[in-house]
Amino acid sequence: MALSATLPIQDSAAILLQASSTDVDDHCASLGRWHLSYDQISAGAFRGSFTQLSLPRVEVFREITSQQVRQYGQLGADSFGIGLPWDGDGEVNCNGSSVAGAQVIACIDAEVDMCTPKAFELRGVVASAALIEELAGRLDIALPRGVWHQLRVIEMAEAPVARLRAHLAAIHETITTAPEQFDDPAARQALEDALLVEIMDMLPTARPSDPGRSSAARKRTVDRARELMHGSGERSLSLLEVCKAVGASPRKLGYCFQEVLGTSPMHYWRAMRLNRVRRDLKRAGGAETSIYDIAVQHGFWHFSQFSLDYRRHFSEKPSETLRRARLAA
Repeated sequence: MALSATLPIQDSAAILLQASSTDVDDHCASLGRWHLSYDQISAGAFRGSFTQLSLPRVEVFREITSQQVRQYGQLGADSFGIGLPWDGDGEVNCNGSSVAGAQVIACIDAEVDMCTPKAFELRGVVASAALIEELAGRLDIALPRGVWHQLRVIEMAEAPVARLRAHLAAIHETITTAPEQFDDPAARQALEDALLVEIMDMLPTARPSDPGRSSAARKRTVDRARELMHGSGERSLSLLEVCKAVGASPRKLGYCFQEVLGTSPMHYWRAMRLNRVRRDLKRAGGAETSIYDIAVQHGFWHFSQFSLDYRRHFSEKPSETLRRARLAA
């Protein structure tokens, strides 16, 4: 369940949101105005936290997730976002590219679709696209418009990225030790100006990471396979049917998934269907709801194996999920 607190700071010019959760859907619900959905890919109990400092012109965020997660949706209309992976060993897979070194994840008014590793932390800044456009015009900065409308891994100059990291570290240290410092309007404006200066210093150096022709082909294969896996038909396709539809052997599809998403097609396919079952169980409050019927609808024909997979993936039995839904109803 999610535990959240929204703390108005003085004249509401700044708002501090802090939330923690043990359920991936509750974690999504704590993300404020972001229109994102998460699917839990790796097995185990989920723990997540989200901290967001909303200033008049920018939002500064910190997100921590314990399990491998697929994130998809939008930050919101007319939003510019820049994110920096923080202290993690696993790779972030974003549109066929992984993030390293002075690379960042950036988008404007774009669809988000990426897979993050276990024990992952992301910090960053969100602002309005109109503000970024206005500042760029006033400062005579050419924006990398070719990468605007798709979430991309972006190469940036190291110095401004390092300075932005230092600002984000200082902000979150202040949130932990002395949040009352954000009560001062002059301090808030100085903070916003410092963040925007670094962003405007970074953007002229931005260029999209080139995954190469073979990587682009593998991403197309994965995109087509995922489209079939997420299809809205009455039943889930089998993995064999997906392989046949995309024209790839199970081994080739495995190579493609591992590079683009950091997991196997079998694991991804099973995790997606388990997430769907869990959401259907959480929406079901009636006594007539059958766990077996929901499982079969999502392609699980062996019920005892399904129950084992579900408990391993979410650290609870499907009956426990349904019981909690009935109590809530």
